[in-house]
Amino acid sequence: MASVGIFLTHQQPAGRDPVAALGEQLSLVRAARDGGLDSVFAGQHHLPESFSHIQPLPWLARLAADAGDMRIGTGIHLLALHNPVDTAENFASLDAVCGGRSVFGVGLGYREVEYAAFGIPPRQKVRRFEENLRIVREMWSGEPVYADNDWCRLDGVRSTTLPAGRPPVWMAANSDAAVRRAARLADTWMINPHATAATIRRQLDLFRAERAAAGREPVRELPLMREIYCAPTRERAIELARPYLAGKYKVYADWGQDRVMPVKESFDRDYADLAEDRFVVGSPEDCLAALLPWRDLGVDHFVLRTDWAGMPVGDALASVELLAREVAPVLRSSPAGTPDGNGTAPEKKDTSWTSASSSPSPTTAG
Repeated sequence: MASVGIFLTHQQPAGRDPVAALGEQLSLVRAARDGGLDSVFAGQHHLPESFSHIQPLPWLARLAADAGDMRIGTGIHLLALHNPVDTAENFASLDAVCGGRSVFGVGLGYREVEYAAFGIPPRQKVRRFEENLRIVREMWSGEPVYADNDWCRLDGVRSTTLPAGRPPVWMAANSDAAVRRAARLADTWMINPHATAATIRRQLDLFRAERAAAGREPVRELPLMREIYCAPTRERAIELARPYLAGKYKVYADWGQDRVMPVKESFDRDYADLAEDRFVVGSPEDCLAALLPWRDLGVDHFVLRTDWAGMPVGDALASVELLAREVAPVLRSSPAGTPDGNGTAPEKKDTSWTSASSSPSPTTAG
């Protein structure tokens, strides 16, 4: 059965009252919980400039008190920027706070200003990322850990700050090289919300082939993030979502997010062009038409972002409630194809799905 969760970036217009913003975001957590959604995720940026952005650890620890039985995770923690001992102890502590239901979502990030702020040359980021992941995992094992790096030296230390469970490692990836890295090193690939469906389908083949070549089993869980807004009609959904989604991706373009995408998928485009084959904006029927085909590609955890900087909280709440009431139950109950033992995706069904983007077209998912 598929899981359906919500992604709460907690990005706000710069200068926004942080206490008022926190209260609004907590109302979204409670709406997701009361609607029976399965998970809640938060992301990380440093020096976001265009937005204010609460850091995920205090945010996730606070929302855990209101999240009930929902899984709680990062999407993502910028692992290469941070000391691995601090990361291991903090995220083990978060796992205890949420009763062993945490997900350790990690990624490289792409903003030069963040690496410069932490004094890390970009050419070192992959090595630091992979080494930090090794150290975190070994510290969580409770066994002796050794490291001799410029940024971390450990001589057989044992951590006594252990997670309550075993947090799975979900690795975000945009480029083909990063997708292959996720196949080799992570428990699964956290599929990003930025790429088109066509790109993701191609990269899923890369991911499964790389995983098989490394002698690894097919993943137990395949999460997909999507930008989504659900309203009673498609026209109303586009009206409410478009200003804030367009603004969000204008900032992404300024930050250079699209420069790490495959085949140079530029975000500096008109909204209608950007939305096609990427955003899910429409009625419940539109949203299901866009999301259900992902089940046939093996996706079984949908992480949905339906709130963007500047959007009135009432509009975000309306989308959360409609998604929980009319979209999530169908995603959970519908049968889906799954990858076979060789890690290949099932043949795509010939189904006339309609895109829920601003420019509908046939046979388009998400």
